[in-house]
Amino acid sequence: MRQHKPNRLIMGLTFGLMAAGLIVIYAIGPQRANFMNSLYGTEFSANYFFLHQVVAVAVAVAAFVAGYFLPYQVYRKYAKLVMLGAIILNVLLGLMAAMHGWESWGVVKCELGACRWLNLGPLGFQPAEALKLALIFYLPSLVMKHQKEGTLGKKEFFIPYAVVMGLSLLFSVVLQKDMGTGVVIGAIGMAILWMSGIEWWKFVGVIVLVLAGGALMIVSSPHRMERLMTYQGEGDSDSSYHIDNAMLAIGTGGMFGVGIGNSVQATGYLPESINDSVFAVMGETFGFAGLMIILAAFMILLFTLIKTAENVEQEYALVVTGVMAWIGAHVVVNVAAMVGLIPLTGITLPLLSYGGTSMMFSAFALGLAMQISRLTGRETEQIERRQSWKETTRRSMERSKA
Repeated sequence: MRQHKPNRLIMGLTFGLMAAGLIVIYAIGPQRANFMNSLYGTEFSANYFFLHQVVAVAVAVAAFVAGYFLPYQVYRKYAKLVMLGAIILNVLLGLMAAMHGWESWGVVKCELGACRWLNLGPLGFQPAEALKLALIFYLPSLVMKHQKEGTLGKKEFFIPYAVVMGLSLLFSVVLQKDMGTGVVIGAIGMAILWMSGIEWWKFVGVIVLVLAGGALMIVSSPHRMERLMTYQGEGDSDSSYHIDNAMLAIGTGGMFGVGIGNSVQATGYLPESINDSVFAVMGETFGFAGLMIILAAFMILLFTLIKTAENVEQEYALVVTGVMAWIGAHVVVNVAAMVGLIPLTGITLPLLSYGGTSMMFSAFALGLAMQISRLTGRETEQIERRQSWKETTRRSMERSKA
């Protein structure tokens, strides 16, 4: 394996998407501030949300740089500790939320009956995001360990894999009532498992178990069943309010949008207009053409991650596959929910939605993927030599003919 220049397209697309998010927050931030001030009596300035997003982007850029420059071998060495730390944080959040008193002290933040945030001084932190990052460190190391021991695909491998994934899904879906994050965590685990090389029929069996567990989580939760009924067109106007206004925003934008500062939905009609619903507001502001540019940027980024995974050794490929599944699941679930293709679920649009935790962890993971893009596997190196040899032979033959 040798090192070469990294694929800077990963960095360009990451920073470009964050810049696009800044433009969106700048456009709708004043409307959001006016809405919050009139409804809750707050005193947000017109630039409050934009300035906070600038800070979030700065932190995310620093996280990207850290992910790129800190050698992956460090993460590999402490993968178990990182995984354990992420689990402890989520257990801590669950215990504090259950005791209720921590919420009144401002340590735990709960919204709409779900407690998903820890407040560490002035900073808010989502422990579920740490789980995603921990999984792309721990699961590849687990796969490589059992591959070397000859136990890959056996119960010695599946038991720790199932325990880690089960705990991660328990924290996100059951305790934190966050089905969207559960889907992303499931996508990371399934993508890495598929790339591990286990027999296809075992993989299909795992998929069946995961789908059965997901169905159980839906039918056992009243609010998820309500969203499913709404998706099927059987809900009332109140339950369909969010998705109706999201689709109205996208439809109002037409081909080129209503322009910056002219969004109607951002004035308070569309819930979570700067977070989960930012795609719909972008459709209203920049139109179908703007949305296609954003989706094209994501597709190029995901394709670049896939090509990176194809050209590196297996452990590195597993890590990049996890990153690709992470970003891809966020994009697919968020966009599909906003256009009514799947039942509504709360999940951010990577690098674009307002807030720092999701952006910081996503940027860190993409920085790590860019670091790995500097590494070329031996097989790829041999292919390059053969291609170089063929090119040299062809040129020699052309010169001899001349």
